[in-house]
Amino acid sequence: MGPLPKRKLSKGRRDRRRAHDAIGVPHLVQCSHCKAMMLPHRVCPQCGYYKGRQVLDLEAKA
Repeated sequence: MGPLPKRKLSKGRRDRRRAHDAIGVPHLVQCSHCKAMMLPHRVCPQCGYYKGRQVLDLEAKA
């Protein structure tokens, strides 16, 4: 049997530890090609460009 806590953790101490665990709002950046809002370091879902060059051909998919 492993070590066990000697005293119960209070709700305040437990909640202070979990203060930074909340999921935040995603940070969005503007696409340099079509100016749509997108997640950083990902291919733009609107135009298919990444770092100034076309990676996905969205017209062919449709």
